[in-house]
Amino acid sequence: MGLSSLPQFGEPAMTWLLLATGFTGALTLVFLARLLYRRFTVTPSIAAFHSPKGGCTEAIVRELGKARREVFVLAYSFTSKPIAQALVEAKKRGAHVEIVLDRSNEHDTYSELAFLLEHGLTPYLDAHHAIAHNKVMLIDRHTLLTGSFNFTHQAEVENAENLLILKGHADLIALYRQNFLVHKEHSQAASKTAHAPQQKAA
Repeated sequence: MGLSSLPQFGEPAMTWLLLATGFTGALTLVFLARLLYRRFTVTPSIAAFHSPKGGCTEAIVRELGKARREVFVLAYSFTSKPIAQALVEAKKRGAHVEIVLDRSNEHDTYSELAFLLEHGLTPYLDAHHAIAHNKVMLIDRHTLLTGSFNFTHQAEVENAENLLILKGHADLIALYRQNFLVHKEHSQAASKTAHAPQQKAA
């Protein structure tokens, strides 16, 4: 087919064709922009959980299951096997996992410190304070978990505790992340010969 046989468009028709093409392209760009925004941003939200038997441990394990890049933990008492296992699984997926524990975990019979060491994590022990009493997790720089809830079996089934999960609050999470780094700086890596805990129910 020669060029002379192609349909000829007048100037007004060509203008409308170009406008339609541009409009379609703009809609495509808007769609892609929204898709990328949803993929890389988190809508701010807050969820609250309470114990005993209010699902705090389950909620923590669920959030750790979503970790892909980074997990920071500040903990006082740490005896929860499900949470310790979830941290190990996060590490296996390639997340960078850092843990700072109160120094009491080095001698606590029921601490999961030895389990974490056994599975390639090296928690730090904070002896700089009378008690390193924080209960904080930071996941992928967009999720913050904090509250009175210790990462323990007792906190789940016996104690009156609370847990908040905050997502998408970038400024707040940045403050907690900086505080984590301050505590890590004055802490010491746990010994590989940390006291092994007794066998117990999770």
